[in-house]
Amino acid sequence: MENGDERAYGRRTFLAVTAVGLSSLVWGRTVWNAVSGAAQPFKDVAPGLFPGWRIYTVAATMPRFDPLTWRLTVDGLVERPLSLDIEQLRALPRAEQVSTFHCVTGWTVGDVHWAGVRFDDLLALARPTAEAKALTFTSAESPYTDSLTLDQAELKDVMLAYGMNGKPLSRPHGAPVRVVIPDMYGYKNVKWVRRITLTRTPEVGYWEQNGYDVDAWVGRSNGF
Repeated sequence: MENGDERAYGRRTFLAVTAVGLSSLVWGRTVWNAVSGAAQPFKDVAPGLFPGWRIYTVAATMPRFDPLTWRLTVDGLVERPLSLDIEQLRALPRAEQVSTFHCVTGWTVGDVHWAGVRFDDLLALARPTAEAKALTFTSAESPYTDSLTLDQAELKDVMLAYGMNGKPLSRPHGAPVRVVIPDMYGYKNVKWVRRITLTRTPEVGYWEQNGYDVDAWVGRSNGF
């Protein structure tokens, strides 16, 4: 999902829903009756603005990006803590990719063009210690956090993205930077990232505290 995923509703229901197509949810009476007790759908806060996408939030409002004051903090188990402004981040080696975004509730958007920084290049500046095995991402959308292992963050198609479809990230899509990990469902693709903390073990994130899987692999996880 786009950060504020709808509440997980079980593997059988998930398969029933996705059977009607990954690109949209068609809630028939039988399916809705099956999930209505377990899922309280979040409101799409930008309906129709981004075709194919549903924009969810867990806070009352979406964070705003001020390039004059914004800093990305990288701390925790590192030899060199960082505080980077957006231009310093964009000065790092640029990576681009085209991938598919999957929401655990059943919709998907294909051929998304991302631009950003690979975590290998970012972490090379911070120099993680030998004890560091995971990253915790803190969103400006409090209280949203989530985590990845270092091995997951260093997969070839994982990045901290600042661009989407040839433009800077928009506010609804997580400006100025967000996590992109195409092989995991959207709730692991943290938006509005302001802090990355290196830790010994993955920390339990916002949606994991509400029953979702810690490892949200597409096709191998139903979100909880």
